[in-house]
Amino acid sequence: MNRKEPTSRVILKFVIAVIIAIYVLFPFALVVINSCKQTADITSNPIGLNGMSIGQLMKNMNDVVNNPNFLFWHAFGFSVLITVLSLILLALFGAMTAWVICRNKTKWATLIYFTFIVSMIIPFQVVMLPLISTFRDVGKFVGIPMLQSVPGIVFAYLGFGGAMTVFILTGFIKGIPYDLEEAASIDGCRPEQVFFKVIFPLLTPVITTVTILNGMWIWNDYLLPSMMLGQNGVVKTLPVAVQAFVGSYVKQWNLILTAALLAIIPMIVLFLFAQKQIMNGMIEGAVKG
Repeated sequence: MNRKEPTSRVILKFVIAVIIAIYVLFPFALVVINSCKQTADITSNPIGLNGMSIGQLMKNMNDVVNNPNFLFWHAFGFSVLITVLSLILLALFGAMTAWVICRNKTKWATLIYFTFIVSMIIPFQVVMLPLISTFRDVGKFVGIPMLQSVPGIVFAYLGFGGAMTVFILTGFIKGIPYDLEEAASIDGCRPEQVFFKVIFPLLTPVITTVTILNGMWIWNDYLLPSMMLGQNGVVKTLPVAVQAFVGSYVKQWNLILTAALLAIIPMIVLFLFAQKQIMNGMIEGAVKG
C-alpha cells in the first residue's frame, strides 16, 4: 500500500520547481520584454515594463526583417539548409555507425566506440584554432571550399554532433533483439537491406529525439558558424547575422533582441509540437539501453 506523500514535501517540491522554472525562463522573458521596447527604454531599465507595446514589437520586427544589412530571409534560408542537411546526415551516418559498432564484437569496434565517447569531453575551444587551419588546407587539397561554405559547416557539424548521436543510438540498438536480423538474413536480405528495412524503422523514436536535440544546438549555435563562415561571407546563419546590429560605438539593442526572438521562435514551435516524441525517445532509449 502506497503511503500518501506529506503535504509539506509536496509544497517544497512545488516551490523548488517554480524557482527552477523562473531561473530558466527569466532570460527568455527578458528577450521578449525588451523586444517590445526602444533602445533608450532598454538601456535605462532592461528589467522594467515601461515603454513596452505591441506596436513597438511590430515595428522592431519590421525593421529587422527589412533591414538591408541583416538580410533576415537570406540568413533564415541558410540556417534552415545547414540545419536540415546536418540533421539528415547525422541521423543516417550515426545510425549506421552505431549499428556496426553494436553488431561487431571486436576490439576495433570497442576502440572506435570509446573514441567517440572520449571526443565528447574535449572542449570545442581546444580544437577551434587547429580546426580552421585544417579545414583551409583540406579545402585546397580536395578543391572544395571548406570555409565560408555550406559543405564545410555541415561537415563540421557531422564531426561535433556525431559522438553524441552514436552514443545515444548505440544504447538503443543494444536493446534490439539480434534474432530479427538473423531472420531477415535467412529470408535473403543483404546487410544494407537488414539495416534499412529492419533496424532503421525501429530507431524512429530515438532518432526523433536525437534530431531535435541536435537541431536546437545547430540552429542556435554561434561560435562555430562565426569562425567558419565569418562576418563578411555570403553564407550566414541567423545568430551570425545578428552581428549586423552591433556597431563599434552603437548597439541597437531593440533590433538585436528582436532578431534573437525571431531566431528562437522556430525552435520553440518545434519543441512544443515534438515534446511528446522527445520524451518517448528518451524513455525508450533509457529502458532499452
